[in-house]
Formats: sequence, C-alpha cells, structure tokens
Amino acid sequence: MNLHASLPMKDLSLDDRALIAECEQASLDLLVRNLSPHGILAASRTEAAVARRYTRIFGRDAAICIMAMAGSGVPSLEEGAVASVQALADQQAANGQIPKYVDPEGQDADFWYLGCIDATLWWLIAIDHLRGLGRVPGGRWAAGEALAIQWLLAQEHQHFRLLQQNEASDWADIMPRSGFVLYTNALWYEVKRRFGLAHVEETKHHFNHLFNPFQQDLPEYHRARLLRHYARRGRRDPGMYLSFVNLSVVGDEGDVFGNVLAIQSGLADADMASSIVQRVGEARASEPWPVRVVLHPLSQQHPLWRPYMGRHQQNYLHQYHNGGIWPFVGGFWVMVLAQLGLHDQASAELVKLARANAHDDWRFTEWFHGKSLAPMGMAGQSWNAAAFLMASQAVRGAAPSAARAG
Repeated sequence: MNLHASLPMKDLSLDDRALIAECEQASLDLLVRNLSPHGILAASRTEAAVARRYTRIFGRDAAICIMAMAGSGVPSLEEGAVASVQALADQQAANGQIPKYVDPEGQDADFWYLGCIDATLWWLIAIDHLRGLGRVPGGRWAAGEALAIQWLLAQEHQHFRLLQQNEASDWADIMPRSGFVLYTNALWYEVKRRFGLAHVEETKHHFNHLFNPFQQDLPEYHRARLLRHYARRGRRDPGMYLSFVNLSVVGDEGDVFGNVLAIQSGLADADMASSIVQRVGEARASEPWPVRVVLHPLSQQHPLWRPYMGRHQQNYLHQYHNGGIWPFVGGFWVMVLAQLGLHDQASAELVKLARANAHDDWRFTEWFHGKSLAPMGMAGQSWNAAAFLMASQAVRGAAPSAARAG
C-alpha cells in the first residue's frame, strides 16, 4: 500500500490531500495498536470497550480489517491478518459455523442470540483474499472452509438459492430483518462467486427478483410471484433493493450497506447501481460524513419496531443501525463510487470520511447520531481504519473494490 502515490484528485485542495494522507497513516497506526498476538481487536482497549466485549476478534470486523492489513506491507499487520483468521478457525463450531467473536486468548466464543450468519461469510471472503495475495498456501484452512460452506448450504433455499436467516442475526443485530436478507445474500453471492459454488446464476437471478420486486418481468416460480405480490402491495418503487423479504413482510427502510454490497459484488446492473447512488444522494445520507446506514429510520410506531431495538437505548430513530452514521460503511460507499467511475464524487466523499475519523482528535468513532452528529459507541474502531485504507486505495485506482479484491 503506497501512501505516497499521487491521488487522482485534481480538484482537491492541498489541505484535503494532506488530511487524506494523515488519515491513512493514522489508520495504519490504529490497526497496529489494536493488534493482539492472536489477531485484530474490534476496538482499542478502554474500560468501556472491555466491559462491552469490543476487545474481541469479531468475525466480520476482523475480515474487513484483513482486506486492508494483508497487502499493507506492514509486517505486523500482514502477520495479524493470518492470525485473525486462525483465531476464528480455532473456535469454529463442529457444524461449521464461525463465531460472532472469539476471545483473543481462546477462552470464549460467542454465537449471538439467534446466530450470526455473516461471520461465516466474511471469514470465507477473508480466506480467499489471503490466498489471492499468496499470504497462505492454498490448502490452509481447507477443512474448515468445507465445513463453513456446508453449514451455509444447509441454510440455502433450494429454489431461490438464497440464504435464510433468523431475525437480528447479522451485522445489524438489533434490526428486525429476517427470512431473505439483502446484506447477507450480497455476501453469499460473493462467496459463491469466489469459491466457484453451484447455482451462482440462480442466486443472482432470484436476488434481483426478490429484493427488487418492482421490475416489469414476472417471476416464473409461483411462490416467487406471491412474495413479489406481498412486497409490492401498497408500496412505490424505492429505487433500491429492499432490506429483507419474508412471507408478507418486507423492509423498505433503505439499507445502505446492503445496497452498496449489491453494487460492489456485481449483483446490481448499471441502471440499478445508478438508481441506488441517486437515492442515497437525494436522502443526503453522506452529509456531513458518510454514511447513514438507513435512509428511513423506523419509529416506535412502525409495524417493524421491536422492543429489543430499545436495548441500551441504542436503536431509536437516527441511532446505531437505525439511521446512525457509520464511517466504516462510508468506506464501502466510497469504494462503490470509485468502482462506478464517479471519481470526483468518490474523492470528495473520501475527504469527508477522513474528517469523520479525525473528529475528536482522531477518535475513529464507531458511529454518530444521524441528526445531532454526537459521537457514539466505541472509540478506536479497527474497521473504520481498514475501510478508510481500502477506500483511499480504490480512489487512487491501485486496487478494485474490496469485496472483489484477491
């Protein structure tokens, strides 16, 4: 990762360029500080982080960090990337599932309340990334890989070829998404593509029909037609994918991360990708910093509201997964803009992302309140740093989008 390569940002000021360079270095420094002998911790070690178990190696967080750590040229980060995958592999369940997080000392493995399906998906993507860079032999973790894929296939619908999941069992772990979930299935398509799994085209086809039921062509499968009917009933085309589809219940709150991953993995065609970017822009979701993860937060009066969303007073309107600003997702947003050739917009958003990470003396805040902009959650978030490094690299044109790297 060359921090001194010239940025293709002719319209940026010298101050903005300097800020980006400073954020790159601060990101590398944070990742190094957050390393343990067994892998990358989700956040810097503070009393609050220890109490809330952020000083663990999380499946999804670590995998995203690995995408930036491997290839960084920093020896400790290169070694930490491999160690992180190994720490998760050591605590893999007998059925193949990767834990939500593991204790760095190997004393604890957590599988959340109703499961944590995306940890296994991200772990597989991280393995493929390391292999693609030649950091590990091709056969390393082969047995665990096969078990993980077998566990995922056991949850794949045998006609739609999409994963099914429990409520609140992915990264948005106190949001009421269940059944077929956009974010999860964008990752599933990416895993299937990377590992050459069967029925990948069927997955893509049904993904686009279930999560975008407003297109003109009618699905051939009669059960898909009924799901489409329920999804469309009383709704207008939101111009982006639905966040989840269950029997007679869908999510139209505007899941930014899931839609961004759908673009990044190649599930969205050019028209859909353009529409998603337009909708995010119209909602001003990246003002002043990228990016709010929900365009239309759920109020307590919304039919999808659940009592658990108020746990820790965390997921009320414009907070946490319900409309908070998450800088790490902002990194993926920048990567997608660069992928789509929107270079000026990507460069401008990268500057805003650097400002978010720099806020409060380079706090690398987990998330900000979507309205008041108050810094919330834990400081020193590893995936903020990793996502910024990947976003900067994408804007420089040094690598393709993160989900397709390797």
